[in-house]
Amino acid sequence: QVQLVESGGGLVQAGGSLRLSCAASGSIRRIMTMGWYRRAPGKQRELVATITSDMITAYADSVKGRFTISRDNAKNTVSLQMNSLKPEDTALYYCKAELFLRSKSGLDTYWGQGTQVTVSS
Repeated sequence: QVQLVESGGGLVQAGGSLRLSCAASGSIRRIMTMGWYRRAPGKQRELVATITSDMITAYADSVKGRFTISRDNAKNTVSLQMNSLKPEDTALYYCKAELFLRSKSGLDTYWGQGTQVTVSS
């Protein structure tokens, strides 16, 4: 019923920038919180940044001041601008959306399939 499709990952040198985007489509009534998470090799998935429908943002301490999350409520998209990238930012980045479907009540959670970000030293 809902798809989240990420784009924008790739290989970049340390100190460089990348911009990730995620588009949600399907039978969506309203998207509440959207966010980005990541899983580095051998580690558990961790929160990177979230943004509410009221544009309230939150960041992991490790990315504060370097990453910026934004969203377009009209287009059901969320983006993550990543600057000053470090090798430790290398991970598979996932988009997450908490939303209400048109066909039912209750909040549902959806994940994208992930986009790889690799930062070389």
